[in-house]
Amino acid sequence: MNRFALLSLYRSLVRHKLYAALNIGGLAVGIAVFLILGLYVRFETSYEKWMPGYDRVYVVQTSWTLEDNPSNGTYSWTMGGLLDQMREDFPGIIGTRINGGSNAGTILTDGRATQVDAAQVDTNFFQVMPLPLVAGDAATALAQPGNAVIDEKTARAYFGNRDPIGQTLVLSMDKVRTYRVSAVFRDLPKSSDFKLSVLVPLTRDMASKNWYHWGSTSLQTYLRFDTPAAARAFEGKLTAFVDRRGKELADFGKKPSQTQQLSLLPLADLHLEPAGVNTSSARMTVATLGLVGLLTLLIAVVNYINLATARAGLRAREVAMRKVLGADRATLVRQFLGEAVLTVAIAALGGLILAELGLPLVNAAGGLSLTLPYEVVVPALALLTVVVGILAGVYPAILLSRFPAATVLASARSPGGGRAGTRIRELLVIGQFGLAIAFMIGTAVLVAQTRHIRLSDVGFQRDALIVLQSTADSAVPKDRLPSILTAIRALPQVRDVTVANAVAGGSGEDNSDNMPLPGVAGPGPSLKWVLVSPRFFETHGTRLLAGRWFDDAHGKDDAYAQDQAKGMNIVVNRRALSTLRFASPEEAVGKTIGGGRPRTIIGVIDDMRFDTPRVPLPPTYYLYYRLPEKISTSVTTIRTTADPRTALKSLEQLWQRMMPQVPYNAKTADQRLADFYEADDRATRLFGIGAGLAVLIGCVGLWGLASFNTSRRTREIGIRKTLGASSGDIVKLLVGQFLRPVLIANLVAWPLAFFAMRTWLAGFEDAIALSPLFFIGASVVAVAVAVLTVLGQSLRASRAAPAWALRHD
Repeated sequence: MNRFALLSLYRSLVRHKLYAALNIGGLAVGIAVFLILGLYVRFETSYEKWMPGYDRVYVVQTSWTLEDNPSNGTYSWTMGGLLDQMREDFPGIIGTRINGGSNAGTILTDGRATQVDAAQVDTNFFQVMPLPLVAGDAATALAQPGNAVIDEKTARAYFGNRDPIGQTLVLSMDKVRTYRVSAVFRDLPKSSDFKLSVLVPLTRDMASKNWYHWGSTSLQTYLRFDTPAAARAFEGKLTAFVDRRGKELADFGKKPSQTQQLSLLPLADLHLEPAGVNTSSARMTVATLGLVGLLTLLIAVVNYINLATARAGLRAREVAMRKVLGADRATLVRQFLGEAVLTVAIAALGGLILAELGLPLVNAAGGLSLTLPYEVVVPALALLTVVVGILAGVYPAILLSRFPAATVLASARSPGGGRAGTRIRELLVIGQFGLAIAFMIGTAVLVAQTRHIRLSDVGFQRDALIVLQSTADSAVPKDRLPSILTAIRALPQVRDVTVANAVAGGSGEDNSDNMPLPGVAGPGPSLKWVLVSPRFFETHGTRLLAGRWFDDAHGKDDAYAQDQAKGMNIVVNRRALSTLRFASPEEAVGKTIGGGRPRTIIGVIDDMRFDTPRVPLPPTYYLYYRLPEKISTSVTTIRTTADPRTALKSLEQLWQRMMPQVPYNAKTADQRLADFYEADDRATRLFGIGAGLAVLIGCVGLWGLASFNTSRRTREIGIRKTLGASSGDIVKLLVGQFLRPVLIANLVAWPLAFFAMRTWLAGFEDAIALSPLFFIGASVVAVAVAVLTVLGQSLRASRAAPAWALRHD
């Protein structure tokens, strides 16, 4: 671009300052939104890609297809001994296992305990997962049973500036052991689902008693292949492998592979892969927010092109004069394209600045830690600048350069593309407002749904409820549990205490079995079972629908003391009624089910939701243990008399006094349940930010077009007023002209929003209805915004004196 062209661009921008600010500013905002949401998508899709050779690692998945089983679905967990059996049947297979992870271990120092992300792994772990080492030898780091590999953060925390190699750590997982540090690996990046700070060798005595029990899922198994083709070939052999090895699965009356399947999932897909039942929120959230960023950029580009092509017609006389002075058509095309590219470059720079300034706010709103990688962003913006500049400049360049100079100079007005140009601009307004209305509908639905699941009835009174996870730690002696519970009950802020293997926020256990029904052939439907201790339902404030609670006055209530063949009493939830073929809670009470292991229903309670709202509530029955210490995973739930925050402080002091060697881990029920809502809340906030800015960009474009068209119709307005039209008639005419494309935009927005939101809501069991009010409300808001946007221009034009308007050029 030569000096004359740069001067021409400068004069054009300075002459129309407001237009330039709106046009460049709107595109800059769109670019900033695209950059930020693009960074989010890039981060979410980069998990585990930092690891060398990540594309050759696969996680083994277990899928269940049992009839009426609440655990049906696909999980990235396997039985402990699966890899051993694979090595026997497929010699040469390379694999490793991870048992543990987030807060799975405890380091003991000076009588105090600190939770760490510890895991037991196979000795060849680094052959499959080559974590970058800063000290030690990967080949021998886990060769000895007493070795431990730690990350840099753990090394700094426990050894300071000392060399950690050769130092000892006292670690408690299944039991307390002393380990020698043999290697140190780099802290894992945030783009990793692995929660690993301490690695120790995995041995059989550490593992679950169900090491070779098909149907158990106790740890994660990873395999390494040289090529994707080799992985697919191995996966094709897994059905026959399951049929050959999974003899226990035949008890369900099917071939083993009809009950359980094994599959391979690439490591890089694990973060966004749905796990279990109806939980595809992660992949959908990332795809949705990426689409929001892309469509916001599209709206900004359309808005920019719309304004650029509309305003270009005002330069027709300038083009004609240059033709008279000797400029050829190719020169004019190059000038217009160059000006357009340079203008977009200014907008791109502005978008980069806005993204840098807005990133801390977005990180705070979304709970993220995104940064701008300039080595990626700058080339992408350069490409975007060229593409958008050409798209914005090619139409006016070709259109204006072909007008005959004499015709333009003789005309009373500048050409603006005629009716065809007006139609094109209307179509662009329809497109951008259609997307903006769809965004508004989506935002309203997201906000309503996230609010609904937060406020929905979970089947128990979660206020003033505390969950003490520490009592489930293996380092807590079972014989100490009664005295701990007694001390907790003695606290003045505590009203009630109970123990169970299921608590608000989840306990990590998911047990189910089949329940044969009287007169019905087959193993019967599968129900989840939960172990509870005295006052479990009373502590939670659960609603009793029929029958009675457990108590010590009825001997058969205590399941631990009963012979299963002689029967025991159970309580079932409402969801189990239809599964067990009962029409009402009253009909179920007193009935016996279970075949050879008879269970008599003594009570029916309302459904209690302890887990994510994206997973359907399973049919559940409850077993009573009179002695809480007999429950394997003994998580404690506490009902407080006042503010639970005060009780948490007293509880922590008590715990540090009684069990300082075990980490204190307690939260309110609301805090634990909030973890399930976090991802959807973050998506809603980011979606709302993108949608709001998309609507703003659309309004900027509409205002610019209103200003342009109003100025072009000034003489027409003067003639209409001379012929008797009132100011109100003029306002109606101009506002009506711009309302038409906004109203038509609903034909684009409504179907798009309907299908998108219906798909998203399908991920929730308890979803709100997709009410017409969302669509009507968004359309009313869009119309109101459009009217307010163009009303100022219309009022100013309608108040102009006819004599001035007729002289206006």
